[in-house]
Order: sequence, then structure tokens, then C-alpha cells
Amino acid sequence: MPGELKIRVNEQVRTVSAAPDTPLLYVLAGELELQGPRFGCGLAQCGSCSVLVNGVETRSCVTPVSDVQGKSITTLEGLPAWYAAQKKLRSAPPLHPVQQALIDEQAVQCGYCFNGMIIKASELLSKVPQPTEAQIRTAMNGHLCRCGTYPRVIKAIQRASRAMAGVA
Repeated sequence: MPGELKIRVNEQVRTVSAAPDTPLLYVLAGELELQGPRFGCGLAQCGSCSVLVNGVETRSCVTPVSDVQGKSITTLEGLPAWYAAQKKLRSAPPLHPVQQALIDEQAVQCGYCFNGMIIKASELLSKVPQPTEAQIRTAMNGHLCRCGTYPRVIKAIQRASRAMAGVA
């Protein structure tokens, strides 16, 4: 039975009306009308629905909304502010460095998978600022791209890593 729940999304406390077992994705996309997380497989296997929960990539299609109460949820829309908070910047950039790098490397094709790719890459770079190609491949394993842009995604993550380190 639906009830009111309070969740913190992109640093804003939001009151939503949902049954506790409603998938977080349905609340984010349906009720809060966020465009970032997308329904892909519904089985937590493709990564399109990924969000950060307390800084950890989480598949929102299988996460009950009740599981995230009291936690901080960051969607694609909130990544620039999340990055600014991590780096203690005075203001958020227009895009997270991973988002900008994907544009610069022209990695986006149809774009369906890129929410999850960006979320996972952002999590990776927050923990491993200068990952090896093997670390990138391991981290991105489980994020499916129908267009096969994996080589460009790897280049984009490497570019974002350099940009975040201040190396051109």
C-alpha cells in the first residue's frame, strides 16, 4: 500500500508516495521525473538504471525505495554537484568530468546505456583517481552497450581521470 516516504535525491529531501517495495527506479523516473536512470533489463544486469547511493553504484531497478531512506541518492542530473562537493569546489561545473570526456571522445551513440556508464565511471574515479585500463575494464564489466562503444568509453574514462588530476 502506498505511503509517504522521504528520500534524499541530488541533495534535496523529497517526499514521494510509494509502497516500500516499489523499485527506486520507478520513483525516480515516474514520480520525480528524472531522466538519468533508465529501465533496461529490470534484472540489474545491464546498468542503465544505475544511481549512486552514498557514493556506491546501485541498480535502482531492483532496489526497493524503502532501502534508500536516510541515504543520499545521486542521479546523472546530480553528478556535477556531487563532484563539486567531493572536490570542495565553490560551484558545480556544468558537467561532471566523465560526462564531458564522453562528449569529447564522441563515445555516445544511441545513449541508452550511458547513464549507467557515467555513474559507474564516476564512482570508479572517486575511489581510484588514476585507474589502469584493466581496472577500468573490470569496473565497467556488467554495463552493456548495444552500440559497442567500449573502446571510446575506456578512452573517455582515461581522459576524465587526467582532467580530474589537472593533467591535459
